[in-house]
Amino acid sequence: MKRQRGAAPEPGCLRAWAAESEALAGRWRAARRAGPRGAEAAARQQRGAFGELLLRMRGLPAALPTLPLELTVLYNSLLFVLGTSDRVIEGEAEGIRQGLLRVLEACGSSGQDLSTEELWQKVLLEVTDETLWAPLHRLGALQAAWWLAASRLRSVAGLFQLLSSAEDLGRVPCSVGENELLALLKAWKVPAEGASMSLVQSAEDLKETLCTAAAFLQGLQEMEAGNLPAALSLLQEAAGGLCSKRVLAQIYTCLGCCAQQMGKPQTALQHLKRALQVDFQCLPALYHVAAVYQELGEMDVELQALGLLYEALEKKPLSAASSSPYFLIRTELLVHTPIHTSLLRHRQPSEVKYLLAQRCLQEGRVADAVEHYLDFLAVLQEGLQQQVPLDGGSALPRIPEAFLEAASALQQDGRHRDAITVCEEVISRTNDLIPRMLEVEEGLEQPESPSPGTGLAGGLLSQKRESLHCLTWRAAAYLHQGWAWVKLGENKEAVTQFSRCLSELLRFPLCGPGAEPTGNLLAEVEVLQKIRLLSLIGRGTQFLELGKHKEALLDFHYGLQVSPGDPAAASYLVQALWKLNRKQEAAAQWQKHLARPMGEDGQQEGQGRPFPLYLVSCVKQAAFPQRESLASSIQDYLRTTSHDPFS
Repeated sequence: MKRQRGAAPEPGCLRAWAAESEALAGRWRAARRAGPRGAEAAARQQRGAFGELLLRMRGLPAALPTLPLELTVLYNSLLFVLGTSDRVIEGEAEGIRQGLLRVLEACGSSGQDLSTEELWQKVLLEVTDETLWAPLHRLGALQAAWWLAASRLRSVAGLFQLLSSAEDLGRVPCSVGENELLALLKAWKVPAEGASMSLVQSAEDLKETLCTAAAFLQGLQEMEAGNLPAALSLLQEAAGGLCSKRVLAQIYTCLGCCAQQMGKPQTALQHLKRALQVDFQCLPALYHVAAVYQELGEMDVELQALGLLYEALEKKPLSAASSSPYFLIRTELLVHTPIHTSLLRHRQPSEVKYLLAQRCLQEGRVADAVEHYLDFLAVLQEGLQQQVPLDGGSALPRIPEAFLEAASALQQDGRHRDAITVCEEVISRTNDLIPRMLEVEEGLEQPESPSPGTGLAGGLLSQKRESLHCLTWRAAAYLHQGWAWVKLGENKEAVTQFSRCLSELLRFPLCGPGAEPTGNLLAEVEVLQKIRLLSLIGRGTQFLELGKHKEALLDFHYGLQVSPGDPAAASYLVQALWKLNRKQEAAAQWQKHLARPMGEDGQQEGQGRPFPLYLVSCVKQAAFPQRESLASSIQDYLRTTSHDPFS
């Protein structure tokens, strides 16, 4: 006899399905007790087995007597789908939708045209069979996991409002200051698990995981939005929830970063150290520890932290041992945001090696900086580009800048010929990347607000900026070579390199008197102007050494045109005039440019802005070394002329 639609299957068939479900769940419990590795292998096997059982059950029309078991098998099957994935894929939740449609089918209704949210609302409001409440609630919690992973917090809140209303017929109270979603999750009454229902992960465990993930996710979102007190409260809530040691360490790391942003470095250190105590393999925490110590100005401890981080990254990573039970639905599967990725980003050894080099150079530890820079350059020269991340979150600068910083460190360490060699690498690599002449049109310099018609202008601007970068690196390499030859006492070779630098800069005419660059390329143009100034000063000083005082005077004059009021250029200009016995002009220039007091950095007050690290040593070398002596000579001359009306 043909089975009627909606009729219950034979009792023997139902018992066989229930026995098979129980057997599969039993195998999983045994594998879970064997440890995480055994559980991972068993999970992949059980995923297929529960999926096949579900297909057989769905081969028959939906019937109310079999739906509790079918929804339980669906719940277990989807748990394994989630548990064996690296990330949650929204399309994999289609099985939940099909389960809800079969519930409506068994009740004589339909909902094919409804959205998933509308489908849940229809099922929970119309289904009155009490035997379906528990499996539907469990399936609802599983749906919430998928929506949490997609950051659909409103959908999750709406679903749990429905789940609570179905039982209590009233809105869940939320106290003042309490997070609404967490209040709904905590108020949800987990359905009792019948003795005949074998679950591979209890609904209670799933509820705890959802609470932890919701607090963690919202804490990160508040942090991203700049609401730091709210973020701190939510992250602290997450830290008290159910999760693995690895996730707990991540939460403490985010707490540390939040406290640091709130201006509480000591609290930040407490959280970050707690993260390392929970999971010593949480290396992002160690990276942030170094950042906090940098903020506190404790460089020795900062470098120690970076050194430990580098050593840990160089070692083969250990297996993630954990004493926590293996759960299929885990917090780490449900929390994915840009700030989460940023804060917990795993650094490459090359990044940390560069940071060590950079910090040593910034703080004047030249010998250590040279060692670290050479190690870093060796990675590049050996072709290990896979160890050099190129994404926007990397701590690395553009590679030519790292070479120039290395050259700067080598010069300061007295290894001038090595610095020249490193700069030659930059020059050779940028030889064919710069057009013969660079111009920045007005329309590209200050583009209007983005619109569909400005894409080409934006692309041209990007090309201009990249060409400017290449020109900047090439000119800076010649500049460093010039100063290196100065230190080697080779005046003529130094003049040649400074002249090559100035010749390169002629490709870009937007530098000089009256040129006031503004807009998108301002930073690049200002660096080029600084390089031109330093090169003019460098060449001028070598002309003075060679006795070519007029040529030197011309260079210093051009330098003041590039950077009016620059104290080094003005001082050298006065010195050149003095050597040419044009003392009255020298005194006038002194009074014009150098009467104002100097700041701590050697700049006149109101002047100067930070420039790339690779230019700092050149700025120091270009500083005028005999200011007090020259000032004394000028003042003596002014006193003499003030008493001699015929001078």
